[in-house]
Amino acid sequence: MHPAFSVIFLTTLIGAGQGLFLGLFGAEALSLLGVLPPPGSDFLALGSALALAFLVLGLIASFFHLGRPERAWRTATKWRTSWLSREVIVLPAFMGVVFLYGAAHAFGFNPALGTLAGDVPVLLTVVLGAIGALLAIVLYVTTAMIYACIKFLQEWHSPLTVVNYTVLGAANGFTLAAAYAAWAGVPLVAFLATVAIVLTLLGLGTRSASLVRNSRIKSKSTLQTAIGVKHPKIQQKSQGFMGGSFNTREFFHHMSAAFLRGMKWIFLLGAFVVPAILLLVVLVARIDPANLLIAAFVIQYLGMVAERWFFFAQANHPQNIYYQSVA
Repeated sequence: MHPAFSVIFLTTLIGAGQGLFLGLFGAEALSLLGVLPPPGSDFLALGSALALAFLVLGLIASFFHLGRPERAWRTATKWRTSWLSREVIVLPAFMGVVFLYGAAHAFGFNPALGTLAGDVPVLLTVVLGAIGALLAIVLYVTTAMIYACIKFLQEWHSPLTVVNYTVLGAANGFTLAAAYAAWAGVPLVAFLATVAIVLTLLGLGTRSASLVRNSRIKSKSTLQTAIGVKHPKIQQKSQGFMGGSFNTREFFHHMSAAFLRGMKWIFLLGAFVVPAILLLVVLVARIDPANLLIAAFVIQYLGMVAERWFFFAQANHPQNIYYQSVA
């Protein structure tokens, strides 16, 4: 498939924003249980604004993929059958909850909405955070299912697609959360960096599993099925016309196999290996972690962009069999 950078930036930017919010709310929830030190309302409010900025940038990037942006609202009307429609609904809902969560912390408006057994108060920010965390997970799933539900693109049609979208986005978000905590001087760096390492290594495992799976795929389509002719010896000599077409532009990446292999190693190093090493250095060495963690996030984000490019490029549309003399 032809990788569209608008979609690549959409999925990577909102993925980081979702992961950052999960890191913020996770830190607040664990602090209420006494496991972590309180992160502070200012930290959570500014962090929510940062997460919201990533979500807005992703939303803006998505508009460059639309031929008629003014008709984008119509995509939400097909939520019963379309994962894209569900993503269009969940993304703004998640953004709204992140905004309310950050605003509640910014203005110190955090009343108890009720009490649990033992007179434990149910705070407004906890309710908003829990709803936001749930929407973040749902958004990972809806985004990934847009691709995982396409049966004829065998490289995408796998539960690993959903797992990778979730784990990779969360890993990048927690690395961002660790960098933000280090920059803000909040004593949550060790916790957030540890979770980021776990998610990064988990992502390395699940993404490697999808690479192995895709390398063993046997295409269900052949030259015979592509044109409906059962002769055992068929060789395409020409596509039948001299110029390119929508099919030849949209369904193939037009890069060499060597370029594709190089991109695979770039994203494996950039998205997983180098960030994991930098995060580990922060945990074991007594150095100023801010710059190192910011570098880890930037390298990992660029690695995620390369990973997403490879994800789209690796999918081999069956129509390329028919257009193989051009592709």
